[in-house]
Amino acid sequence: MNSDYATCNNGVNQSPIDLTELIEAELPPLGLAYKPGANEVVNNGHTIQVTYQSGSNLSVSEQVFELKQFHFHTPSENQINGTSFPLEVHLVHADRDGNLAVIAVLFKEGEENPTIKTIWDTMPDKTGEKNRLEAIISADNILPSHQDYYRYNGSLTTPPCEEGVTWLVMKQPLSVSKNQIEQFKSLMQHPNNRPVQPVNARPVLK
Repeated sequence: MNSDYATCNNGVNQSPIDLTELIEAELPPLGLAYKPGANEVVNNGHTIQVTYQSGSNLSVSEQVFELKQFHFHTPSENQINGTSFPLEVHLVHADRDGNLAVIAVLFKEGEENPTIKTIWDTMPDKTGEKNRLEAIISADNILPSHQDYYRYNGSLTTPPCEEGVTWLVMKQPLSVSKNQIEQFKSLMQHPNNRPVQPVNARPVLK
């Protein structure tokens, strides 16, 4: 492995994880100030990523992070009490110092998701291509109505697996149709999730 990626093997706070042995805590509400800003869909070969215009923020624990992009994994990367989900989206935020916070939303199989449909209808077939969304989407549309969450300290799930990332995993899953799941799987041609990593001594708060 590239020495720059050594943390992927040696890190002790790696993501994703199976969220078990949860600790009761008084987690503050997430301060979400999102504007419509999703305007471009990119196929980077590893995932489908939606780029986001500046000006949409997340406030948590007195830190303010700006939403940069969101992207998808199938099956889910994080698990809850051993349960995997067919799809997961990661909303990636950064503060002025480069610290990262990721909101993760899990999807269960059910009714078709209209926002996912808009993105899937626009996603490029070939690696390296990007397409403009005809209508700018708000990230609010891929968040559950009830925004209770689990929190843990983790890492990026792709190299260099940088640690110090604040993970906020929504408790309420959203719905996505079987056909939408299969569309994404067919495009990726392989699972694009990282296996769960050891929790070690980390507290997982709920």
